[in-house]
Amino acid sequence: MVKIGEYEVHEGLFYHKEHFWMSVTNGLVRVGATDYGQKALKDIVFVELPSVGTVVKQNESYGTVESVKAVVDLIAPVSGTVEKVNEKLRDNPEPINKDPYGEGWFIELKPSNLQEELGTLLDFDAAVKFYNEIINA
Repeated sequence: MVKIGEYEVHEGLFYHKEHFWMSVTNGLVRVGATDYGQKALKDIVFVELPSVGTVVKQNESYGTVESVKAVVDLIAPVSGTVEKVNEKLRDNPEPINKDPYGEGWFIELKPSNLQEELGTLLDFDAAVKFYNEIINA
């Protein structure tokens, strides 16, 4: 993990430029908001997540997050079918702010085009460069 200013960027993840991260474990993709993304929103008060079985497409919205500051679309970093939803967030979205890379994850997907779509995402080194440019601009 690297800190850029007050923001954490974790190793072993892929990053979407809309401030979402994803990990790949046992053929499933877990998706959440980056530290930068959740801090930009401030206190998150509501999250709308899809149902299991929903098909999502890369770079398209699959839900929303509402904070005291704004309502933001959740953008899929890759295409696939929702296999699991973090149901705990429906009643208590606080983990998105407190633990965005852990308990604050949104969904798990069975990816449909992973190898091709990974090439459009940022790896750790590219994400560090990306956030350095944003934060130190």
